[in-house]
Amino acid sequence: MSLDDAGPSPAPAAGWDDPGRELTSSVALFEGDDGSLELPQRRVLVALLKQRFITARSHPTEWRTLTANPRPVRSRLNDLFLDLHLDPVREVAYKRQVVPEGGGRFPTLLHDTAWTREETILMVYLRTRSRSEEVAGAARTYVDRQDMLEHVAAVRPAHATDQAGDGRRAVKAIESLNRAGLLVGASTADRFEVSPAIDVVLPLERLQELLRWITAQQHSAASAPAPADNAPDLDSIDGTASGFSGEDAQ
Repeated sequence: MSLDDAGPSPAPAAGWDDPGRELTSSVALFEGDDGSLELPQRRVLVALLKQRFITARSHPTEWRTLTANPRPVRSRLNDLFLDLHLDPVREVAYKRQVVPEGGGRFPTLLHDTAWTREETILMVYLRTRSRSEEVAGAARTYVDRQDMLEHVAAVRPAHATDQAGDGRRAVKAIESLNRAGLLVGASTADRFEVSPAIDVVLPLERLQELLRWITAQQHSAASAPAPADNAPDLDSIDGTASGFSGEDAQ
Protein backbone atom coordinates (compact mmCIF):
# COMPACT_ATOMS: atom_id res chain seq x y z
CA MET A 1 0.00 0.00 0.00
CA SER A 2 1.39 3.41 -0.90
CA LEU A 3 1.47 6.36 1.41
CA ASP A 4 -1.32 7.89 -0.68
CA ASP A 5 -3.56 4.94 0.21
CA ALA A 6 -2.91 5.20 3.91
CA GLY A 7 -5.43 7.99 4.42
CA PRO A 8 -4.84 11.29 6.17
CA SER A 9 -2.37 11.41 9.02
CA PRO A 10 -3.95 11.76 12.45
CA ALA A 11 -4.01 15.31 13.81
CA PRO A 12 -1.46 15.96 16.53
CA ALA A 13 -2.83 15.84 20.05
CA ALA A 14 -3.74 19.19 21.47
CA GLY A 15 -1.03 20.44 23.80
CA TRP A 16 -0.96 22.42 27.01
CA ASP A 17 -0.63 25.65 25.03
CA ASP A 18 -3.60 24.94 22.76
CA PRO A 19 -5.95 27.90 23.41
CA GLY A 20 -9.04 25.82 22.65
CA ARG A 21 -8.13 22.89 24.87
CA GLU A 22 -9.20 24.39 28.15
CA LEU A 23 -12.72 25.00 26.90
CA THR A 24 -13.28 21.89 24.83
CA SER A 25 -11.34 18.96 26.28
CA SER A 26 -11.06 17.02 29.51
CA VAL A 27 -8.75 14.30 28.21
CA ALA A 28 -5.25 13.59 29.51
CA LEU A 29 -2.93 16.57 29.46
CA PHE A 30 0.31 14.61 29.31
CA GLU A 31 1.51 11.10 28.66
CA GLY A 32 0.37 8.73 31.40
CA ASP A 33 -2.05 11.31 32.84
CA ASP A 34 -4.66 9.44 34.90
CA GLY A 35 -6.29 12.54 36.36
CA SER A 36 -9.99 13.17 35.94
CA LEU A 37 -10.17 16.92 36.56
CA GLU A 38 -10.42 19.25 33.62
CA LEU A 39 -7.62 21.75 33.15
CA PRO A 40 -9.46 24.72 34.72
CA GLN A 41 -10.33 22.59 37.76
CA ARG A 42 -6.73 21.48 38.15
CA ARG A 43 -5.69 25.10 38.18
CA VAL A 44 -8.21 25.78 40.95
CA LEU A 45 -6.84 22.87 42.97
CA VAL A 46 -3.26 24.09 42.59
CA ALA A 47 -4.26 27.63 43.59
CA LEU A 48 -6.00 26.36 46.72
CA LEU A 49 -3.01 24.22 47.69
CA LYS A 50 -0.53 27.05 47.11
CA GLN A 51 -2.48 29.91 48.67
CA ARG A 52 -3.94 30.37 52.10
CA PHE A 53 -7.15 31.38 50.39
CA ILE A 54 -8.42 32.63 47.06
CA THR A 55 -11.00 35.31 46.40
CA ALA A 56 -13.09 36.37 43.45
CA ARG A 57 -10.81 39.39 43.07
CA SER A 58 -7.44 37.72 43.54
CA HIS A 59 -8.26 34.70 41.35
CA PRO A 60 -11.30 35.60 39.22
CA THR A 61 -10.94 32.77 36.69
CA GLU A 62 -10.39 30.12 39.36
CA TRP A 63 -13.26 31.51 41.42
CA ARG A 64 -15.70 31.23 38.53
CA THR A 65 -14.59 27.68 37.80
CA LEU A 66 -14.84 26.64 41.44
CA THR A 67 -18.24 28.12 42.15
CA ALA A 68 -19.67 26.70 38.93
CA ASN A 69 -18.98 23.16 40.17
CA PRO A 70 -17.12 22.84 43.49
CA ARG A 71 -17.71 19.11 43.99
CA PRO A 72 -14.76 17.72 41.93
CA VAL A 73 -12.25 20.03 43.63
CA ARG A 74 -13.74 19.32 47.05
CA SER A 75 -13.39 15.60 46.35
CA ARG A 76 -9.68 15.93 45.55
CA LEU A 77 -9.11 17.96 48.69
CA ASN A 78 -10.97 15.33 50.72
CA ASP A 79 -8.51 12.75 49.36
CA LEU A 80 -5.81 14.81 51.11
CA PHE A 81 -7.78 15.03 54.38
CA LEU A 82 -8.70 18.64 53.59
CA ASP A 83 -12.11 20.24 53.26
CA LEU A 84 -13.18 23.09 51.01
CA HIS A 85 -14.88 26.08 52.55
CA LEU A 86 -16.74 28.53 50.32
CA ASP A 87 -18.08 31.87 51.49
CA PRO A 88 -20.27 33.09 48.60
CA VAL A 89 -21.11 36.37 50.34
CA ARG A 90 -17.52 37.48 50.84
CA GLU A 91 -16.41 35.49 47.80
CA VAL A 92 -13.62 33.67 49.62
CA ALA A 93 -12.55 30.03 49.32
CA TYR A 94 -10.05 28.22 51.50
CA LYS A 95 -9.13 24.75 52.69
CA ARG A 96 -9.09 23.37 56.20
CA GLN A 97 -7.77 20.24 57.86
CA VAL A 98 -10.52 17.72 58.62
CA VAL A 99 -10.83 15.87 61.91
CA PRO A 100 -11.83 12.19 62.24
CA GLU A 101 -15.32 11.66 63.61
CA GLY A 102 -13.99 9.35 66.31
CA GLY A 103 -11.24 11.72 67.41
CA GLY A 104 -7.54 11.65 66.71
CA ARG A 105 -5.81 13.27 63.76
CA PHE A 106 -5.36 12.50 60.09
CA PRO A 107 -2.00 12.90 58.32
CA THR A 108 -1.70 16.54 57.33
CA LEU A 109 -0.11 18.69 54.65
CA LEU A 110 -0.61 21.77 56.82
CA HIS A 111 1.67 23.10 59.49
CA ASP A 112 0.79 25.05 62.62
CA THR A 113 2.25 28.57 62.64
CA ALA A 114 1.08 31.09 65.20
CA TRP A 115 0.90 34.72 64.14
CA THR A 116 3.27 37.07 65.96
CA ARG A 117 1.99 39.58 68.50
CA GLU A 118 2.20 42.44 65.98
CA GLU A 119 0.47 40.42 63.25
CA THR A 120 -2.29 39.46 65.66
CA ILE A 121 -2.83 43.09 66.70
CA LEU A 122 -3.00 44.18 63.08
CA MET A 123 -5.42 41.41 62.15
CA VAL A 124 -7.76 42.48 64.94
CA TYR A 125 -7.42 46.08 63.76
CA LEU A 126 -8.22 45.13 60.17
CA ARG A 127 -11.18 42.99 61.23
CA THR A 128 -12.56 45.81 63.38
CA ARG A 129 -12.14 48.34 60.58
CA SER A 130 -13.72 45.98 58.07
CA ARG A 131 -16.72 45.41 60.32
CA SER A 132 -17.11 49.14 60.95
CA GLU A 133 -17.00 49.98 57.25
CA GLU A 134 -19.46 47.18 56.46
CA VAL A 135 -21.95 48.53 59.01
CA ALA A 136 -21.53 51.99 57.48
CA GLY A 137 -22.45 50.56 54.09
CA ALA A 138 -19.01 50.71 52.48
CA ALA A 139 -18.30 48.02 49.89
CA ARG A 140 -14.54 48.06 50.54
CA THR A 141 -12.23 48.88 53.42
CA TYR A 142 -8.95 50.76 53.08
CA VAL A 143 -6.24 51.34 55.67
CA ASP A 144 -3.12 53.52 55.70
CA ARG A 145 0.28 52.11 56.57
CA GLN A 146 0.95 54.89 59.05
CA ASP A 147 -2.36 54.30 60.83
CA MET A 148 -1.45 50.62 61.25
CA LEU A 149 1.98 51.44 62.63
CA GLU A 150 0.50 53.95 65.06
CA HIS A 151 -2.13 51.44 66.17
CA VAL A 152 0.48 48.79 66.97
CA ALA A 153 2.51 51.39 68.90
CA ALA A 154 -0.58 52.47 70.84
CA VAL A 155 -1.11 48.98 72.27
CA ARG A 156 2.55 48.47 73.20
CA PRO A 157 2.88 47.26 76.80
CA ALA A 158 3.86 50.01 79.19
CA HIS A 159 7.05 48.20 80.18
CA ALA A 160 8.28 47.83 76.58
CA THR A 161 11.25 50.11 75.98
CA ASP A 162 12.64 48.83 72.67
CA GLN A 163 10.59 51.17 70.51
CA ALA A 164 12.89 50.80 67.50
CA GLY A 165 12.66 47.01 67.64
CA ASP A 166 8.89 47.14 68.10
CA GLY A 167 8.65 49.46 65.12
CA ARG A 168 10.61 47.06 62.92
CA ARG A 169 8.37 44.18 63.97
CA ALA A 170 5.29 46.23 63.11
CA VAL A 171 6.69 46.93 59.63
CA LYS A 172 7.39 43.23 59.16
CA ALA A 173 3.86 42.42 60.31
CA ILE A 174 2.44 44.63 57.56
CA GLU A 175 4.68 42.87 55.04
CA SER A 176 3.55 39.48 56.33
CA LEU A 177 -0.16 40.30 56.07
CA ASN A 178 0.43 41.69 52.60
CA ARG A 179 2.10 38.44 51.52
CA ALA A 180 -0.75 36.49 53.10
CA GLY A 181 -3.23 38.42 50.96
CA LEU A 182 -5.04 40.06 53.86
CA LEU A 183 -3.68 43.46 52.82
CA VAL A 184 -4.19 44.00 49.11
CA GLY A 185 -1.77 46.26 47.27
CA ALA A 186 1.88 46.72 46.39
CA SER A 187 4.24 45.76 49.20
CA THR A 188 5.64 49.30 49.34
CA ALA A 189 2.25 51.03 49.23
CA ASP A 190 1.19 53.56 51.84
CA ARG A 191 -2.44 52.49 51.54
CA PHE A 192 -3.97 49.02 51.30
CA GLU A 193 -7.33 47.46 50.75
CA VAL A 194 -8.44 45.00 53.42
CA SER A 195 -9.25 41.61 51.91
CA PRO A 196 -12.75 40.29 52.66
CA ALA A 197 -10.96 37.12 53.78
CA ILE A 198 -10.22 38.87 57.09
CA ASP A 199 -13.83 38.21 58.12
CA VAL A 200 -13.30 34.50 57.44
CA VAL A 201 -9.98 34.36 59.28
CA LEU A 202 -11.38 36.19 62.30
CA PRO A 203 -15.06 35.45 62.91
CA LEU A 204 -16.72 37.53 65.61
CA GLU A 205 -16.19 35.00 68.40
CA ARG A 206 -12.48 34.73 67.60
CA LEU A 207 -12.20 38.50 67.38
CA GLN A 208 -13.57 38.89 70.89
CA GLU A 209 -11.11 36.33 72.22
CA LEU A 210 -8.19 38.18 70.68
CA LEU A 211 -9.37 41.55 71.93
CA ARG A 212 -9.23 40.12 75.45
CA TRP A 213 -5.78 38.67 74.70
CA ILE A 214 -4.46 42.04 73.49
CA THR A 215 -5.80 43.76 76.59
CA ALA A 216 -4.04 41.20 78.77
CA GLN A 217 -0.83 41.64 76.75
CA GLN A 218 -0.77 45.35 77.48
CA HIS A 219 -0.46 44.49 81.17
CA SER A 220 1.82 41.49 80.68
CA ALA A 221 5.48 41.33 81.63
CA ALA A 222 6.47 39.87 78.27
CA SER A 223 6.09 40.78 74.63
CA ALA A 224 6.05 37.27 73.19
CA PRO A 225 4.25 35.87 70.14
CA ALA A 226 0.62 35.09 70.70
CA PRO A 227 0.18 31.60 72.18
CA ALA A 228 -1.18 28.95 69.81
CA ASP A 229 -4.37 28.47 71.80
CA ASN A 230 -5.29 32.15 71.53
CA ALA A 231 -3.73 33.47 68.35
CA PRO A 232 -5.20 32.78 64.93
CA ASP A 233 -3.45 29.81 63.41
CA LEU A 234 -2.23 29.65 59.82
CA ASP A 235 -3.28 26.01 59.84
CA SER A 236 -6.90 27.08 59.99
CA ILE A 237 -6.77 28.63 56.52
CA ASP A 238 -3.61 27.20 55.01
CA GLY A 239 0.08 27.09 55.92
CA THR A 240 0.79 24.21 53.57
CA ALA A 241 3.98 22.23 53.87
CA SER A 242 6.72 23.04 51.39
CA GLY A 243 5.89 19.99 49.32
CA PHE A 244 2.71 21.64 48.09
CA SER A 245 3.44 25.27 48.80
CA GLY A 246 4.90 27.94 46.62
CA GLU A 247 5.22 31.41 48.08
CA ASP A 248 3.82 30.09 51.37
CA ALA A 249 6.68 27.62 51.79
CA GLN A 250 8.72 28.07 54.91
